[in-house]
Amino acid sequence: MRFKFAPRISTILLILGLALSACGLPGGTPTATPTPTDTPTPSFTATPEVPLAILVIPADMPQAESSLYETTIYNLSQASNMRFQVLNTLGTGDLQLLGPSLKVAIVFPPDPGLAALAAAAPQVQFLAVGIPNLPDAPNLSTLGATGQPIDKEAFLAGYMAAMLGQDSRIGIITLNDDRGMLAEAAFTNGMHFYCGLCLVGFQPMYSYPVHVEIPTDTSQASYPAYGEPMNNYMAQVVYVYPEVATVDLLESLVQRNLAIIGETMPAKDLQSNWVASLKPDMLPAIQKIFPDLVAGKGGQIVASPLALADVNANLLSAGKQRLVQQVLDGLQDGTVSTGVTP
Repeated sequence: MRFKFAPRISTILLILGLALSACGLPGGTPTATPTPTDTPTPSFTATPEVPLAILVIPADMPQAESSLYETTIYNLSQASNMRFQVLNTLGTGDLQLLGPSLKVAIVFPPDPGLAALAAAAPQVQFLAVGIPNLPDAPNLSTLGATGQPIDKEAFLAGYMAAMLGQDSRIGIITLNDDRGMLAEAAFTNGMHFYCGLCLVGFQPMYSYPVHVEIPTDTSQASYPAYGEPMNNYMAQVVYVYPEVATVDLLESLVQRNLAIIGETMPAKDLQSNWVASLKPDMLPAIQKIFPDLVAGKGGQIVASPLALADVNANLLSAGKQRLVQQVLDGLQDGTVSTGVTP
């Protein structure tokens, strides 16, 4: 009897072959589990605050004037990529509230205590406009701290008056004090700057300029009477010192048909006799110094610049205006001297 084992053996071999083949398949190979590594924690950098410039002006500043300053300094801030804010007061609490982003502060009178504020915030560049008697500090600059440049104003007024007054028949009205004498000397120098010795074809009856001095203890109600000598001495153009330029005095000069040069024209009804205003103009100086403040360059002392305003073209023609502006530019840049020490 014969037994046939081949089929069973073949089956076993087939099963073994399949098993061995399965072991060789890629999917059959165990995959090692990777060891986890520490993931770095993301770090966050704080975005620096946009730097801030502030303007501190009193609430009672005339609207037109405050709007002009606000617009100008806003534009300067925008050009320097700074934020801008207006305040009516400034104290140490405001400095803390505004924080380290505050970089520039332009401050008008009254003085909020700038000496202490500058010491408390050394990162801020302060500009004091028209505030006197401040200490020196590397972050405190001053503009017009000595008041209006009366010597330059009077000198230019003398130049203009000599240009307009026939035979140099011009005058000046001041207080009877040291500044009044200084103004009279500068006014006379301005007259001579225009016309040399101001000699004419015949010698005038009087010596010009006529200088009327009002005693310091005189009441303002009496000021109009001090315009009378201008008529008595046949003056045609008069410069009125700012401290005595009351509306009543100016109106009395108009009634006497005098041409007037002053610091500020107080009323429209004076316009026909008003030659021009010579007034301090802070804006050009602020515009000039602002980039320095942004750059951290402080401790500067800047004099008040003058500007020609309220010009009456019927009295001061375009050509004469150009001559006056040339002298004004020279006074500003130092190429023209008033000849007096303020």
